[in-house]
Amino acid sequence: MNDAYFTREGPGCFRPTDLVGGGWDPNEQHIAPVIGLIAHTIEVDRDSRGRNELQLTRLSCDILGTLPLEAVDVEITALRPGRTIELVEARVSHAGRDAVIARAWLSHTYDTSTIAGTTLTSIVPPHEVSEWDFGSAWPGGFVSSLEVRRTSATPGRATAWMRTDVPLIAGEQVSATAAALALVDAANGIAARVSSDEVLFPNLDLTAHLVRAPEGEWTGVDTTVTFGPEGAGLTQSILHDVSGPIGAVAQTLTVRPR
Repeated sequence: MNDAYFTREGPGCFRPTDLVGGGWDPNEQHIAPVIGLIAHTIEVDRDSRGRNELQLTRLSCDILGTLPLEAVDVEITALRPGRTIELVEARVSHAGRDAVIARAWLSHTYDTSTIAGTTLTSIVPPHEVSEWDFGSAWPGGFVSSLEVRRTSATPGRATAWMRTDVPLIAGEQVSATAAALALVDAANGIAARVSSDEVLFPNLDLTAHLVRAPEGEWTGVDTTVTFGPEGAGLTQSILHDVSGPIGAVAQTLTVRPR
């Protein structure tokens, strides 16, 4: 058993452990921890430039292809530097081939606590939900590393809580935001409409919007999966921590009957 999802081998080089093994193919990287790695490297770059007052409010990842369980390089570029907002790009590549291109908006923090609020409702807290054997539905090291508590689900609809005691990167402190974003891609499998034995439905992208940084070890998803009639699909989730909603995630699906 490994003690982290990734180990750092250089300034922008990271090697996955077996715990990054994917649900569609255990010999390929699950994109969830890769997305967490992207968020972490964006925040490390931000801090290295002395822009700690900027918060990550959106991360949009386009998935260009699969990644083997081999070292990857992550390159960060500030496309639109600024005092109050920045647009940052991250590229994850393997052997010179881009596999994920992500763009993130970073925005300045302000005190808006007196007007904060939402009409979104909280979901049942994790201590009131039974543990679910996620590994009975999906293979791979990443799924096996998670503790998942799921409410009674119907095809394409579920609420669930996830946490892991596996560090994202060996020996590195990671923010609560990056740690949460390393889990949320699992929503597509937690609320599957049909068995993966019958239909392939991998996501081509993932976009997360955050209204505040998460708190605590649990990340909750209130998820709906929709399949269209011609091979397209959409997974939508409201993200939660134990204090309530923190944002939303959308994943574009390619739906392919076997």
